[in-house]
Amino acid sequence: MKQELMEKYAALAIGTGVNVQEGQVVQIHASVDQYPFVRLLVKEAYARGAKRVDVEWADQPVTRMAYENETLEVLSEVPQWRREKLQLMTEELPCRLYVLSEDPDGLAGIDQQKMMKARQANARVAKPYRDAIDNKHQWSIVAMPSPEWARKVFPDLSEEEAFEKLGDAILQSVRVTEENDPAQAWAAHNATFAAVCEKLNAYRFTAMRYRSANGTNLEVGLMPESRWQGGGEYTLNGVYYNPNMPTEEVFTSPWAGKAEGTVVSTMPLSYNSQLIDGFSITFENGRAVSCQAEQGQALLEEMLAMDEGASMIGELALIPFDSPIANTGILFYETLFDENASCHIALGSGYENTMDGYETRSHEEAQAKGLNDSIIHVDFMIGAADLSIIGITEDGREIPVFIEGNWAPEFAQE
Repeated sequence: MKQELMEKYAALAIGTGVNVQEGQVVQIHASVDQYPFVRLLVKEAYARGAKRVDVEWADQPVTRMAYENETLEVLSEVPQWRREKLQLMTEELPCRLYVLSEDPDGLAGIDQQKMMKARQANARVAKPYRDAIDNKHQWSIVAMPSPEWARKVFPDLSEEEAFEKLGDAILQSVRVTEENDPAQAWAAHNATFAAVCEKLNAYRFTAMRYRSANGTNLEVGLMPESRWQGGGEYTLNGVYYNPNMPTEEVFTSPWAGKAEGTVVSTMPLSYNSQLIDGFSITFENGRAVSCQAEQGQALLEEMLAMDEGASMIGELALIPFDSPIANTGILFYETLFDENASCHIALGSGYENTMDGYETRSHEEAQAKGLNDSIIHVDFMIGAADLSIIGITEDGREIPVFIEGNWAPEFAQE
C-alpha cells in the first residue's frame, strides 16, 4: 500500500471515522504488525487536537497461546486493573478506533467450548461499562491487510500479490484513491443514506417480510419507535462520526419476540475464527427454535445459547445485491466487509439509537419497549438475487422495498 494512500486512509479514519475533537482522548486497538499505520493514526489524532492517544496492541498468536495453555477459570477472570480501565472509559468517553487485520483462521482448532465460555464471562463483566457509554462517544472500525488474511482471501496468488490485492480492495471499499478527497466522498455517500432513510421512515412500517426461492420465508415485527438509519451517526452531544468503514447498509432494530419463519444464509459466517456455512434458522415467537448448518452446527447452537437474547434478532440491514462490495466478487472472511455485500440480520443486541426518543430513554426503558439485549451481536448474510422484502404499514398496506435483490424504484438512488 502506497505511503500517500496510507496517509489519506489514516486522515479519513481519524477525521471522518471517529472525528476526533479538540481535547479528546483517543484509543486505538490494533495488531502489533500494523504499527506503521498506527503511527500515522496517532500522528493524525494529535494533529486534530487529541489530549492523549492510547494504543492497545494485540497479537493473535499470543492470544492463541493463552487459549491453549490457560485454564478456563483463568481465561474467565477479569482482573481489577481491567475493570478500572473500563471504568475510566466511562469517565473519559474516548474516541475508540479498531483496526482489523487478523487471520480468519488464526484461532482455528482451539477448543470452542473453552473459548466461548471465556468470552462469555468476559463479555458479561464488560457489558455494563459498554452500555454506560452507548451513544456518548465516537467509535469506528477500519481494516488493514495482513499476509495471513490476504492468503485466505486470495489463496491462488503469491503472498505479495495477495497482500497488494487485499489492500487495494480495502481502499476501494472506503473510497480512498489517489485522485479523490475521501472526506468529500463520504459526505456524498452519507447523503444517499439520509435520502433512503427519510423515505423508509415516512412509512412507519410495522413489519418486514422476506422471501427467496432458497427457503427464506420470514416476517419480523418492528417497534413503533423503530427508525431506519445508515452511514454516519451523532453522539448525544452532537458530534458526527462514521462507525463502520466501509458501510453500504441501511438498518434498524426490530421488536424482540416478533419474528416468525425461516431465514437462510447466503454467505459463510466467520465466527471465532471458524466458519458456519450453509445454515438456516427458524424462529417462533421471535426466538430461534431450530437451526441447521452444513458446517459449524455445534458452533451455531452454542452461539444461539450464549444468553437469553442471543436467539433473537437485534438488527435488520438492507444492502442491495448490486452493491460496490458485492460487485468486487471477493469473499473477505471478515464481517465488516461481507455484511456490506448483502442484506443481513444480526442475532443478539439491538441498537438504542435506532429508536425514536432514545436520547432520553434508559437501557431498561428501551428493552421494555422491545429492544433486544444480549452480550453478542452477530451479523449473518441473507441477500440473494431474487430476495424480495415487503414493508407492512400500520393500515395493512404492503410496500415493496426490495425487488429481485435490489431497492424497489421508490427507494433506489441515482
